[in-house]
Amino acid sequence: MPPRRRGSSDFRGIRAHPNGRFYAEMRAGGFRLTLGTYNTLEQAARTYDAAAWRFRQPERDMNFLDVELLEEAEFLAPAPCLAEDEDSRRHHQVQRRIAIAEHDEELMRQWRAQFPNDVDNTDAFFADLRAQRRSDRRHRRAVTEFELDNLNTTWADNDPRRDDISTETTSDDE
Repeated sequence: MPPRRRGSSDFRGIRAHPNGRFYAEMRAGGFRLTLGTYNTLEQAARTYDAAAWRFRQPERDMNFLDVELLEEAEFLAPAPCLAEDEDSRRHHQVQRRIAIAEHDEELMRQWRAQFPNDVDNTDAFFADLRAQRRSDRRHRRAVTEFELDNLNTTWADNDPRRDDISTETTSDDE
């Protein structure tokens, strides 16, 4: 039987992806074993060799003939990236949350288009709320300054109301 033709990467079991990464796979016993995607051609080829040693493939099926032991092949191969059930579950959960968020954004876009008056009312409500909070902050600060300037104040030195004087106000508070 003639030897198998090597792929475009000149390494057995390695395919180059258009994005510049390299995909390693092995066929053994009628099965195709995916070994992963790697950043460099050598990492992918070393991984293939380690798998070939594990499956007791003949030496002619190896990419690097200088490796003589399984331990040496495993040492030279990059550490495997194992996808466990927990990783898969977490990935599906994240994908589901992203889909829900995208659906919510689409519904909000439709709602804004259908009810522009409600959007204006909501914006006005929050603008009023911010103005009320700024006003309350200014009032507390003024009361605190008055009490501290008053010599007959009843506030203790560790009174938390004294913190209101050091409350920073933004330029739009004035």
